[in-house]
Amino acid sequence: MLVPKNNVNSMRHNLLTKIAGSYLNNRLTDIENIPAELIPDDATPIRGSVARDREIIKEQCLAALGICPDEINAAEKTLGEFAQDALRRENLCINKISVIHNACAACKKPQHVVSDQCRGCVARPCMVNCPKKAISFVDGKAQIDTNLCINCGICKESCPYSAIIKAPLPCEDACPVNALYKDEEGKEHIDHEKCVSCGQCLRSCPFGAIVERYQMIDVLRKIKETDKRVVAMLAPAVMGQFSGTINNLVGALKKLGFSDVMEVAVGADITTQKEAAEFVERMEEGQKFMTTSCCPAYFRAAHVHIPELAPYVSTTKTPMYYTAELLKQEDPDCICVFVGPCLAKRMEAESDPNTDYVITFDELHAIFEATQINVTECPEENLDKISHAQGRIFPISGGVAGAVASLVGDKVELKLEKIDGLNKDSMKILKRYATKGGENNMIEVMTCAGGCVGGPGCIALAKKAARAVETYAQAGEQLTSDSKIG
Repeated sequence: MLVPKNNVNSMRHNLLTKIAGSYLNNRLTDIENIPAELIPDDATPIRGSVARDREIIKEQCLAALGICPDEINAAEKTLGEFAQDALRRENLCINKISVIHNACAACKKPQHVVSDQCRGCVARPCMVNCPKKAISFVDGKAQIDTNLCINCGICKESCPYSAIIKAPLPCEDACPVNALYKDEEGKEHIDHEKCVSCGQCLRSCPFGAIVERYQMIDVLRKIKETDKRVVAMLAPAVMGQFSGTINNLVGALKKLGFSDVMEVAVGADITTQKEAAEFVERMEEGQKFMTTSCCPAYFRAAHVHIPELAPYVSTTKTPMYYTAELLKQEDPDCICVFVGPCLAKRMEAESDPNTDYVITFDELHAIFEATQINVTECPEENLDKISHAQGRIFPISGGVAGAVASLVGDKVELKLEKIDGLNKDSMKILKRYATKGGENNMIEVMTCAGGCVGGPGCIALAKKAARAVETYAQAGEQLTSDSKIG
């Protein structure tokens, strides 16, 4: 089962598929009709007019081409001309998530509102308990003075009829580090000094106004144009994302043109060994606690937003780093492409000398559809290297700490604090640990709820994917055609 469908997700997938298909059919510079194909003349306008809807699709196409729409004027060139720019570039632009301001609905700030369910009860706990006296009753119904309200939510919690609701601001509410802000027109902007590239805002925006720079075209170009080996580094979170077996998927990637496929769980095994040794050493030296380091969004959040936490973050590198390092040691000229669920990996790759490109599962899904590659029908091929069970369990919440604990054994008592999803509340927990300490000595931090299987680049439901990861991890080294990933 794929992630729950909505129009934004479907439109993004269709757009990526058309862009990938255009490149593979040697007609990327002839993509002017994509907005009209996705928004035909007889379509019901979503944002007031078909013309405006197409303008927004054009800007989303720019993101699919790896061009940041808020850095250019989309009207200055045709889509074909922008595609030529994409085909000519030699180096990737700095990764960033951005807002298509023409698509931003300028949603109101979060506020509590009274619904029709208000019964005007005698108890009136909403009014009695409001610390700012912001609630009054008019014609027997509660009313909230927005000038006085501080959105504490006490009224919502105390209402016996659940008549008071919080109207959210999806993108800002989802951001764990308050990196989004409004301009004078109410349009959203992203403060890139604060942004940790977690992608939660992109996933939460119901207008498709938040986009990232994709690297799909760059990877396809390397596969098609270079004589060098292009190796897919497959994140273990892939389990459950595609139908068929892991061997079918390897066959599909090789049919697409990848020279080899290596599971990133091999690098996770190295991370486990190094992080376990580091944890034991730090505890023996008397440090209060240590946090994991393999999530790049959390790593940046700690160093930028809670600098007092930074000394407690493990210095061990990520599974992606060690996997790419192994590949470059064997073949320094090979092209290393991480395939995974995470947008923040693009940010990490910018400082990783060995990882060349990052694509997400949704990009790969679009490429498979554009090439009409059916994973289940592909000949089974073996992974270049295989992992032990510890590395494979990394992408689910508790997996990293569990892997580390399996190697620590009884050397040091490991007491776990599990942060299952980075949000405003969990950021407060981390800050409290940094300033006051806590009862646990190992903190595992997963930015995405559920772990990497809940990442914004996934196409499967997190719980389904987590079950598949657990099954795959239990298989250990017994990789056979029965190792289901779908």
